[in-house]
Amino acid sequence: MGRPNIFEPEFDHSSEREGFRWRGARLGVAAGAKQIGGCVYELADGEKTYPYHFHYAMEEWLIVLSGTPLLRGPDGDRRLRAGDVVCFPTGPDGGHQVTGPGSVLILSASQAPESIEYPDSGKVGVRPPGKIFRMADAVDYWEGE
Repeated sequence: MGRPNIFEPEFDHSSEREGFRWRGARLGVAAGAKQIGGCVYELADGEKTYPYHFHYAMEEWLIVLSGTPLLRGPDGDRRLRAGDVVCFPTGPDGGHQVTGPGSVLILSASQAPESIEYPDSGKVGVRPPGKIFRMADAVDYWEGE
């Protein structure tokens, strides 16, 4: 079991996609966790973690470590500051997107299977197997049977 530190994270993955540039440190993995995930994200000004989304099976928490990230939620945008803690419940009421500047710790209850909805783009993700589908392609339950 490792001993990761939220203030001195060992970054082990990143995103270079336009508008979604960040560095991440998977603390849950480093600590040997099996049921709770945790990742520190370092975000430059204007960069986002992920598209606006919500989970159907997995609750998440956000803890602001530094900076003043912008949180987009179902009720609009709000500026956060170091020390703020936000819970994202399952379903549409837990919709969220985080935009820098700042460093945040996101904790999640590892749940499988899981589905994630992306309202802005009309998609849904399913894990496992880790696939994304357009909701517009929905079919009747009995189609093809």
